[in-house]
Amino acid sequence: MGHHHHGHHHDHSHHHFDSQREGNKKGLLIAFFVTTGIMLAEFFGGLFTNSLALLSDAGHMLSDASSLLLSVVALMIASRPPSSTKTFGFYRFEVLAALFNGVTLFVIAGIIIFEAYGRFFDPPAVSSGAMILIALIGLVANLISAWFLMRNGDVKSNVNVRSAYLHVLGDALGSVGAILAGILMLLFGWYIADPIISVVVALLILRGAWGVIIHSIHILMEGTPSSVKQQEVMQALESIDGVVNVHDLHIWTITSGLHSLTCHLLIRDENNGQRILQEAIHMIKERFHIDHATIQVETSFISHQEFIV
Repeated sequence: MGHHHHGHHHDHSHHHFDSQREGNKKGLLIAFFVTTGIMLAEFFGGLFTNSLALLSDAGHMLSDASSLLLSVVALMIASRPPSSTKTFGFYRFEVLAALFNGVTLFVIAGIIIFEAYGRFFDPPAVSSGAMILIALIGLVANLISAWFLMRNGDVKSNVNVRSAYLHVLGDALGSVGAILAGILMLLFGWYIADPIISVVVALLILRGAWGVIIHSIHILMEGTPSSVKQQEVMQALESIDGVVNVHDLHIWTITSGLHSLTCHLLIRDENNGQRILQEAIHMIKERFHIDHATIQVETSFISHQEFIV
């Protein structure tokens, strides 16, 4: 006796899941166009003003524009239907895109720190007034991008959108840093402020990137979703009247917001397996928000090899 998720709950959940994906796509596209425009402005502005803070921010934004575009492409590929060789579909491409984005953030932060190191010993003069103006435009644009991503996308749960959102926030921090450095140079002539602020921004970028990388690897390693406690699921299933024990319980994430569960329920021989199965399905859906559940109901007459870790 087994179960592969059924009925109207599944359809309703997938409708919500699909509408959320459309929102994610819209938010990412708007952020991509805004970021690309400001990236060009900061790049040419950095060359004109001789500011590393602006150039590093433009380099960061080039990565962000690429990562936003990659996130959109990942969403489109993930929307493709399952095939005979990809039975879960292409959802994992989103997670791979998030991992790639996290790694590129690390690389960019490293480049910024390397460039800043050289400037610590001989800080060049910077056209601070123009630098502040360009950085202000960049900050406004980044905040607009972040707002659209928050309004349309799922920046908390979707690791792909979250990685893109962190790129945009990193840009905003870079712009704030460039403004601060520009003010210090304009008022006091402290040209060393340019590389110092660049390093601070790079370290903040590294912090966000590390979280995205760890989360992506956790999903790719079939880790249990952070919102679900395996022991709680086991206890809940074992509390169902007629269940003797739960074994071979596996819970994992296919992509952000889409979790799967498989398990075996050993029940008393005299109990109604279909009733217990229905109660288990309902509990997993309502209490733990897991839509894709496959449950095998067993009696004492059934013996199978357990998965040994």
